[in-house]
Amino acid sequence: MQSGSVPAIAVAHLAKSYNGSVAVAGIDFTCAQGEVLGLLGGNGAGKTTTIAMIMGLVTPSAGSVHVLGTDMARERHKVLGRINFESPYVDMPHRLTVRQNLTVFAGLYGVSDVKTRIAQLADDLNLADVLDRPSGKLSAGQKTRVALAKALINEPELLLLDEPTASLDPDTADWIRSHLEDYRKRRNAAILLASHNMAEVERLCDRVIIMKKGRIADQGVPADLIARYGRANLEEVFLDVARGTEMLA
Repeated sequence: MQSGSVPAIAVAHLAKSYNGSVAVAGIDFTCAQGEVLGLLGGNGAGKTTTIAMIMGLVTPSAGSVHVLGTDMARERHKVLGRINFESPYVDMPHRLTVRQNLTVFAGLYGVSDVKTRIAQLADDLNLADVLDRPSGKLSAGQKTRVALAKALINEPELLLLDEPTASLDPDTADWIRSHLEDYRKRRNAAILLASHNMAEVERLCDRVIIMKKGRIADQGVPADLIARYGRANLEEVFLDVARGTEMLA
């Protein structure tokens, strides 16, 4: 990992409540440029709300988010072209072809040479055969590769990933992970990864944050957490934290 002087993400005292129900309860963390940071937690832990606040889609109840040195509450328009997001749970318009969808997103992100960029992604992600197929007619693996192409269309400096390999067969999932590793190294991009696949997290992440009930329950380098909890792998650590049987730090 190589880091710059300005963090890719800097979160301070970040909190969000909905009608008196606390989703995120005042958290602090940073993600360096070139770092892959895992954001872990069970359902309802606050991961999705945290990602939405980092992207500027949800207004915090308190605290601040800075992305690539920019205050997302006041000037997020300055940095939106330098970040992107991918989730298999967010569909593209089914009637549009893959090429049409990518062209629309390229325009939204201000990509200068759209045809060349789509051709590059089609070659990198093995999409040439599906470019002119309606997005609604794709297999799960094809949809995931198209979603990754959309996420990389603007060559983002910060990539936010929500379960990027969910429901994929092991071979396709491994291919996606390898491509993400290559992209991070080539672009020195920061990646925030939310995943329930602990083997994936161990492979990709430099550090992890484990959330529980809107708070950070623990954080650190995966190998260090595994050693400190006396467990065989990160999944066992995660289960300890989720079930309230974790060791006191």
